[in-house]
Amino acid sequence: MNTHRRILWPGAVVGAVVMAGACSGSADGSVKASAGDCVHVVDEDTGRTGEDCLPLAPASDRVDLSEPAFSHPTRITNPLHPTGEVDQVVMGGQEGDAVFRTEVSTLRGTKTITLDDRKVQALTQQYVAFADGRIHEVALDWYAQADDGSVWYLGEDVFNYEDGVVADTEGTWQAGRDGAPPAMIMPAHPEKGDVYRSENLPGVVFEEVTVKDVDRTVDGPYGKVQGAMTVRELHMDGSTEDKTFAPGYGEFSTGSANGDLEAVSLAVPTDAVQGPPPPESAALDRAARAVQDGEVTDADLDAVRDAWTAYRASDAVPKLLERQMTRDLDMLDEAVAAKDEGETLGAALRVAQNTSDLRLRHEPVRTADVARLALWARQLGIDAAAGAEGAVAGDVTSLELVWERLKDQVPKDGAAAVTADLREAREAADRGDTAAAQQVAPDLAEAVAGLRS
Repeated sequence: MNTHRRILWPGAVVGAVVMAGACSGSADGSVKASAGDCVHVVDEDTGRTGEDCLPLAPASDRVDLSEPAFSHPTRITNPLHPTGEVDQVVMGGQEGDAVFRTEVSTLRGTKTITLDDRKVQALTQQYVAFADGRIHEVALDWYAQADDGSVWYLGEDVFNYEDGVVADTEGTWQAGRDGAPPAMIMPAHPEKGDVYRSENLPGVVFEEVTVKDVDRTVDGPYGKVQGAMTVRELHMDGSTEDKTFAPGYGEFSTGSANGDLEAVSLAVPTDAVQGPPPPESAALDRAARAVQDGEVTDADLDAVRDAWTAYRASDAVPKLLERQMTRDLDMLDEAVAAKDEGETLGAALRVAQNTSDLRLRHEPVRTADVARLALWARQLGIDAAAGAEGAVAGDVTSLELVWERLKDQVPKDGAAAVTADLREAREAADRGDTAAAQQVAPDLAEAVAGLRS
């Protein structure tokens, strides 16, 4: 997982790196930086390449210069990047003025990446970021573990969204193509001072990571987590960013609480517990659906506040998720009082999303994802009735992403019904036909409801 991706203008691809010294190449044409490299600073806003070189670490500090061997690449068990052992991570925080939330899910199956004449099987993580509840960015990230226990990043397909539709795919890369080498994203046994490049295609993507500290103890969603690591990332625009990685979670936090932040709310199975959810969760679900589904009344606000208070008294809630739900309920109150329909709609959607996240503590990911599918089917009907073409397009994308995680885990008859309705919704969204989208939304909701039986 590579959160807060930095995307450069297409014009930055050419001429962003000038080699001041010798280069080393591999059989597939990939170039690995050597001592004396100059990776030029690229302005993130304009894409212009400057004259200054990034302050790169000396090659002697790097731990990613040897060629990785991949005998069992999809057995990713590195505790600080446990892609093969974590089913889903929910993260939250803020970016600029927007409420930020991500769902990171390990997909079934593998992706074949060709390196030289080697074919390496990689696990795929689906990264879905929401800004103010709406689709913002999607990436499919590919990871493989080398025989020494290090984890390597083999590329990503990136889709950046504006008003519900793909604006660009900048930041996409794949190892073995266009000179891109595999990039170490986690050493086998990191030590303070280690340096590695988690992305290494200057002009397209570039990050140099320096390990600042290891064996730290951090506050996790449900208690202390030992064995964490902090790093500092150097980006191609010359900026730096601090990150924390923790056992059982992988990437744990980026940024700070006082600025841009993306941090783990909870992960499964790491934070899962045995037993059903508390009875109070049903009332919270009903209250969240009520504020999402229609014109929000004072009675609806009181009901969702009371349900949230009761739930918090019945079960431990991760601090970040508790803070986000409280913030979103406050924003919902303010929006309703101001009679701001747009803000009311957004806050109500986020309350519903937070409620779906709470399911992960007690229920399988499949159950939580069915609830998310139902959430987006409801939202599709709401946005289609309002004639909001961009929102409808984003709703359909959100549905498709959850369905990609679910479709192979449900009975064939139920899967066929959902797939058919989703296809119809996609065709309507692509035409900008909100009336047709409104017509299919109830059928889709009914098909999703059938998955719960």
